[in-house]
Amino acid sequence: MTLIGRSAHRWTARAIAVFARAGGCLRRRALAALASGVIGFAGAGLAAPAQADPLLGDQAYDAATPTLRSVLGYDPGDRITWSQDAVQYLRALAAAAPDRMKVVEYARTWQGRPLVYAVIGSARNMARLEAIKATSRALADPRTTSPDRARALIADQPVIVWLAYSVHGNEPGPGDAALALAHHLIAARDDEETARILDNVVAVIVPTQNPDGRDRFIAGHLSALGLKPDPDRLSAERDEPWPSGRYNHYLFDLNRDWFAQTQPETRGHAAAIQTFRPQVVTDQHEMGSDQTFFFPPEADPINPNLTVAQSVNKDVIGRTIGAAFDRAAIAYFTREIFDAFYPGYGDAWPAYQGALAMTFEQGSARGLIARRTNGSEFTFRDTVLSQFIASRATLAAAAANREKFLSDFYAMHASAIEEGRREAVRSFIIPAQFDQTAADDLARLMARHGVEVGRVNAAFSACGERYEAGSYVIRTDQPLKRLIRVLLDRNTPLDEAFMARQEKRRERGLDDEIYDVTGWSLPVMYNVAVTPCRDSVGVPATRLDPGEQPAGGVDRPDARAAFVVAGGTSAAARFMAGALAASVTLRAADEPFVIEGRRYPAGSLISLVGENPQGLAQRLNGVAAASGARVVGLDTTWVTEGPSFGSPRAARLIAPRIAIAWDEPTDPTAAGHMRFVIERQLGYPATVIRTASLAGQDLSRYDVIILPDGDYAGMLGEGDNLKAWVRKGGVLVGVSGALRFLADPKVNLLASRREEAAAQDADADKGGDAAAPGAPDDAEKSTTPGSRISSLDDYRARIAQQGGQPDSIAGALAFAETDQDHWLTAGLPARAPVLVVGSDIWRPLSRDEGVNAVRFAGAPDLIASGHFWPDNRAQLAYKPFVMVQTVDAGMVVAFTAEPTARGYMHGLTPLLANALFRAPAKTDRVR
Repeated sequence: MTLIGRSAHRWTARAIAVFARAGGCLRRRALAALASGVIGFAGAGLAAPAQADPLLGDQAYDAATPTLRSVLGYDPGDRITWSQDAVQYLRALAAAAPDRMKVVEYARTWQGRPLVYAVIGSARNMARLEAIKATSRALADPRTTSPDRARALIADQPVIVWLAYSVHGNEPGPGDAALALAHHLIAARDDEETARILDNVVAVIVPTQNPDGRDRFIAGHLSALGLKPDPDRLSAERDEPWPSGRYNHYLFDLNRDWFAQTQPETRGHAAAIQTFRPQVVTDQHEMGSDQTFFFPPEADPINPNLTVAQSVNKDVIGRTIGAAFDRAAIAYFTREIFDAFYPGYGDAWPAYQGALAMTFEQGSARGLIARRTNGSEFTFRDTVLSQFIASRATLAAAAANREKFLSDFYAMHASAIEEGRREAVRSFIIPAQFDQTAADDLARLMARHGVEVGRVNAAFSACGERYEAGSYVIRTDQPLKRLIRVLLDRNTPLDEAFMARQEKRRERGLDDEIYDVTGWSLPVMYNVAVTPCRDSVGVPATRLDPGEQPAGGVDRPDARAAFVVAGGTSAAARFMAGALAASVTLRAADEPFVIEGRRYPAGSLISLVGENPQGLAQRLNGVAAASGARVVGLDTTWVTEGPSFGSPRAARLIAPRIAIAWDEPTDPTAAGHMRFVIERQLGYPATVIRTASLAGQDLSRYDVIILPDGDYAGMLGEGDNLKAWVRKGGVLVGVSGALRFLADPKVNLLASRREEAAAQDADADKGGDAAAPGAPDDAEKSTTPGSRISSLDDYRARIAQQGGQPDSIAGALAFAETDQDHWLTAGLPARAPVLVVGSDIWRPLSRDEGVNAVRFAGAPDLIASGHFWPDNRAQLAYKPFVMVQTVDAGMVVAFTAEPTARGYMHGLTPLLANALFRAPAKTDRVR
């Protein structure tokens, strides 16, 4: 058998007739190919009909099978299908062919829309679907499935192909292609190719991964649609209003959420994949209108935790798609732009579950018709057709390579186990630690990924260290070893040749080719100690259930005087927010204290019985259970060391009224992530207000206003309304790009200033005898002194950019150090993780200006995970991450990088909580 199979294939003409009848804007050659039925898969021995005959083509479909027109009133590609209509159509198909198709709801979005997948296969395969899923899971665990047993199972096991569409709501074509594909697989009963697919493949189709974003996009598109679809690049129907349909309700890019799994769409999708353990996964997207179509092989860099077999088999599928596109005269590209390094994509996380996972990217019409910059036009129907062809080619390749794909799937898991037994890291230990709730959260996340996590209930020794009960052990000799390593290793190395190429590009003033963040180590992001260990730790342990809830509660609920929660932990941050939301009166200690013989850290929370109504213990118990905090009851408030509970150093907190700037010009993801962390991770209500309202509306009702990343100067001018509000006692929290507005001399709410790129090493100009051309001294002169360039290094130094911004960082994790004497960081660890993105670096505040509450570590200790350019690393060292500046009765808290990035910077949640809930108690605002 060839790599892509020997059997003949003929296109069923219902699909041909539907797309051709609609008269899209494919090139004439492609339309001719469709009409004559010659599009096929290279190497498959495809037989084309002698002449075009749409009638004969229509006869290839079962007339009893519902069409899109019979259910929704239009043909594929005529309109963009609403998410609920897509579900309706799939259910109609399943009702017409219950022996070959079923529709399953796997989750609900934040807005309550159903997320579904459709399973399609032959009648025989559908009748034994549960057995097929069980077999796939058995092949994924060679510890319990011997090679002989695996061969026997593979002999009668179809390949499971998971086809996921439109994770970004404003990429609609793939979602409609999913409906066309489902109809084809059900209706083309006399087609040999389709029959072969259904016999050898179980197809799982997810029509849209982001219904909330898709319907937002459609609503915006329809609201601007005119007499006829307009291809103009500036037409309102193609120019989305803020925040665009790309994101879900909380404005998350769901294609970056797969290992963090903060959103219900991703959690449900990942759980569904784990029940099937598919061998092939496609994640089908759209991109800019001037692009063609991308499919693997991917661009460099490739994550070293992926296997050679995965690359080889994806190449097989890619060549199959390429041949189909060649026959259809559809342009495409491979090996460019889209890499396989970051493990949080929809085509990445499934790869670490053993699948051949791939991204497809189609140039988008962003509506019903688009005009490229070269003047050519194409339609929504064209994008649907291209995704349909790519999907069919994927299924055909999987059917033709059924045995190989299944065998390699088994072998990938077997090799993972073997690697885990012999590599230097054979276990990861999550020790019992100060912030145990963060450690518990990390362990549960790993268990949710399908990793076997053991909780050890007695003290033990391993790798020369002693660990207490409550620690967790993750051995690497298990099938998901590669997922374990990619998420828990502190650093994943980038290919040296690739990085050398990037340095050469920087020398020439070109952008780097790094597509997404290069640092994502979960222990760093959770700020949790995790120990790589050379031992295969074999102590008795209980396997962790990912559904376990944090064990919070009240000790001594009958206490007569007060209740205390130790500060500085993730649980304490959640408890503080939850208690204030529940109208519990709290105090927060700025310094450590000792009471009843127990020492509590700075930042600890105190609830006095006398300051609260009856039933305090019951209310606290509910908050503790939700947050995971342990609340200790006290019969006395007599403190023997540190501030007393009535001291100004244990200030009474208020329940702040928090507002978040929303809409233009805020960055959608920055605003959405901030709102999500406050509302869903901390459990506290926040008001989102249109940014324009900040310029002139009465803000006195708010205690805290947050400016997420964004360019505010054009809308807020000199910020007079905000300045007046801050001066009267408001707390203004600025994040990332918002600091450019706050530090503008015309606004001057922040005394710090953004730095230009620092000068190179002092000897960078060695060998020359004059300043480089373009230096400030030459700027006003018509001539410049003559010079000699003595070397290539000298030449490069002279043409280097003078001043300007530091080079941009794609995204890497840095360590920052907290000022342990400041209330903002009270009780927090001495070190905090920061995701650094972009080029902004800020000078520290002087003592008379304010406090640098958190600053980046020195250059030798700065990098936590990922890649920093050497210049950035040197210049970022010791610069501020969080600054606090008093402005009359109020204050500004400035974060130079996003503390809520992608909802996965869990180690910064206590710091953010202090800024939101403790800062208002530190102002002189009259309430």
